[in-house]
Amino acid sequence: MSTRNGAPTWIDLGTNDLAGAKQFYTDLFGWTYQDTGEEFGHYNIILSEGAPVGGLMDMTANPETADQPPAWGVYLKVADIAATTELVRTHGGQVLFEPMPVGDMGSMAIYLDATGAMVGAWQDGTFSGTEFTLQPGSPVWFEIMSTDFDASVDFYQQVFGWELSAMPSDGDDNFRYSTFGAGNDAVAGICDASGFLPAGTTSYWRYYLGVVNADETAAQFRAKGGQVLDGPADSPFGRFATVADPQGAQFQINQDPSA
Repeated sequence: MSTRNGAPTWIDLGTNDLAGAKQFYTDLFGWTYQDTGEEFGHYNIILSEGAPVGGLMDMTANPETADQPPAWGVYLKVADIAATTELVRTHGGQVLFEPMPVGDMGSMAIYLDATGAMVGAWQDGTFSGTEFTLQPGSPVWFEIMSTDFDASVDFYQQVFGWELSAMPSDGDDNFRYSTFGAGNDAVAGICDASGFLPAGTTSYWRYYLGVVNADETAAQFRAKGGQVLDGPADSPFGRFATVADPQGAQFQINQDPSA
């Protein structure tokens, strides 16, 4: 998966049970972890088959995050994080965490986009994020479930430089979905979710983790104390389900349609 500017380059999980989360994801996906040490708050790099795919952090160790619910976050690659931060403000977003250096590895910031979805930014230093392999245990897709499609489109075009390609609606005038990149070059999408998200829901990012068998993985989620919130169900892009780990952090799983 491309890591060009504007593309997802990192995911991480903030959890209130670090040991429990590590064991859960190891049991299901075979992940291993590299502790970055006290200097970085014992942030753990997630490794899948030896390749970094994301991070894991203990939110209870920081008073500013201790009361937040466990959740996965997505970071987009940027060339100039200071300039991106100003564009966020200019185009209706909010800055939750100003750009901050992470040693010599790079700089990060966290925003709310113009529709309220939380999204991070990463500017490379010695660490350039990761190029997702699209293999089981690695993210295979990212999308914004937007309550205001037009506002999302404008924000990601103006702030992150997205060049969007509309997916065919197949005759459904209520279906709107655009991707950053077209065809095999697409790396993320914006879904008009205003027609089916419950009233009062804020837009949000979600990601899909590749699995070998969606039904078997869903059963393992239940057996290990997680939840299956929706599915598994078939789509043109594979068999997928919405799941949550035992602490409540949600994401999707997706089985390659060719499997």
